[in-house]
Amino acid sequence: MAREDYEIVIGLEVHAELSTKTKIFCSCKTEFGGEPNTHCCPVCMAMPGALPVLNEKVVEYAVKAGLATNCKISQDSKNDRKNYFYPDLPKSYQISQFDKPLCENGYIEIDLGEEKKKIRLTRIHIEEDAGKLNHDDYGRGSLVDLNRAGVPLIEIVSEPDIRSIEETDKYLKKLKSILEYIEVSDCKMQEGSLRADVNVSIRKKGDKEYGTRTEMKNMNSFKSISRALEYEIDRQIDVIENGGKIDQETLRWDEVSGRTFSMRDKEDAQDYRYFPDPDLVAIRLSDEYIESIKNNLPELPESRKNRYLSEYKLSEKEANTLTASKYLSDFFECGTKISKNPKAVCNWLMSDIAKVLNEKELEPDEIPFSPEDLAELIALIEKGTISSKIAKDVLDKMFENPEKPSKIIEDNGWVQISDENEIKAIVDKIVEANPQSVSDFKGGKEKALGFLVGQAMKETKGKANPQMLNQMFKDAILK
Repeated sequence: MAREDYEIVIGLEVHAELSTKTKIFCSCKTEFGGEPNTHCCPVCMAMPGALPVLNEKVVEYAVKAGLATNCKISQDSKNDRKNYFYPDLPKSYQISQFDKPLCENGYIEIDLGEEKKKIRLTRIHIEEDAGKLNHDDYGRGSLVDLNRAGVPLIEIVSEPDIRSIEETDKYLKKLKSILEYIEVSDCKMQEGSLRADVNVSIRKKGDKEYGTRTEMKNMNSFKSISRALEYEIDRQIDVIENGGKIDQETLRWDEVSGRTFSMRDKEDAQDYRYFPDPDLVAIRLSDEYIESIKNNLPELPESRKNRYLSEYKLSEKEANTLTASKYLSDFFECGTKISKNPKAVCNWLMSDIAKVLNEKELEPDEIPFSPEDLAELIALIEKGTISSKIAKDVLDKMFENPEKPSKIIEDNGWVQISDENEIKAIVDKIVEANPQSVSDFKGGKEKALGFLVGQAMKETKGKANPQMLNQMFKDAILK
């Protein structure tokens, strides 16, 4: 049997670090980095007698996330102890939520070409992060860093509604986008602010029962998740096809070898021996509290996308691309307000800027210049100060050393040549040097004109006004 004979079933548990200033149960800083064990106190180090106090902002951010993902918000929830041993978990239990999460029964809608699909969310709950193990490069041991211990998380658990790697990618990117828009998490995957546990199983098409699932832990890049799923799906099919059975286990994805490796048997809920945390009171939320948060939600990506379609007349692809990243969308909004030319701002963001970001492997929030600078660049093209070709060179300089476009143009002597006498002299020279192209253009070959203009641009190092060149060549040849 081939892959087409199997149905892929995927469910995701996404952990997002919340952008609060302090940890979930103490006043230690949550900022990334810092020397090991410098952002911790008796509470997050689990010293005897230290008592946790719930950070109210954590509840607010979780409710925000729930409302933005169409969840029902529970007015009566609690914190539980999830018991397991791991070296970077100092209490030997994690404070999480079990049977009474803050948010339940939501959904996220993803675009699949002409269709939309709802991925249901089982729950969103709050919990504390564990610490981090720093492994010695020479295999001499590991050291525990508790700076991350107690950093607040929300865990967003989907139903097993995802049926392909493409759907997985779209779901995760849509979820990341929503969390960025409501500003509850910076979602910096490279810093571990957003990571996913990926549950995957296969079953023969037509079967009603789910297959045995495996779980790949702590995946923190879209590319790695897609690669890991590709491998694990093929592995499971190969095991089934050869008469074996899939073990329910937790796997580790190795980026270098491109394989998954078994870590341990997959735990079930009863293995964690959940019980209510006796040191923390129940969480009671009023109708007024929930309504207040709902009324103050910012514009979400889907709403902003629809506005771009109607207000700026962008294409579906353009609107989708821009609104997928809050930073890119905000950059577009700001640039458009200044330049009053939304199409030009969009084109630069989706073509030349996107190309440089891709080549340099940068995220949109790493664009080194401001929307004002891009608006200035567009204005300089519109005024005829520089050509579009020179503008691309200016953009490259803006990425290398972010200065004002006007200063870059001045420093490099890139002001466009628009003097009629100067351009006419160049045109006459090119016409005289290329009699065959002149003859071809007279004979109706339009491409010959493009060649001549190109030669003139080469002669002037891209500084000649291309509109003036076009007209002057026509005048010179067809007079």
